[in-house]
Amino acid sequence: MINLSLPKVLLATALAVPVVTMFGQSALAEDLAFTLKNSSDSPLVEFYVEDSAESSWGENLLSEAVAPGEAGTVTIADGRTTCTYDILGVFADGSKLDERQLNLCELGSYTYK
Repeated sequence: MINLSLPKVLLATALAVPVVTMFGQSALAEDLAFTLKNSSDSPLVEFYVEDSAESSWGENLLSEAVAPGEAGTVTIADGRTTCTYDILGVFADGSKLDERQLNLCELGSYTYK
């Protein structure tokens, strides 16, 4: 269910809730945490989070699908001081949804519908 081999990202499950953690270089930067919810009708099979200043998505953070109705806490500890990130979700039905320039500090949560 969880892919622990990602060099930049550690995905963990606690109480059957998916949790995503991105580790960075700076221990002094404040971590950014937000709630990710899948309220769609299709399982979320891939999930990407990148600083909006980056030009590529990097690696898929999920090793197993997140079922409809599940929610979890995403913690980004990438050593950056930004709140602005892009996210991409890919669903089992083939649909994709990407959102750019999200201020995750202000939002506090994101729901796929």
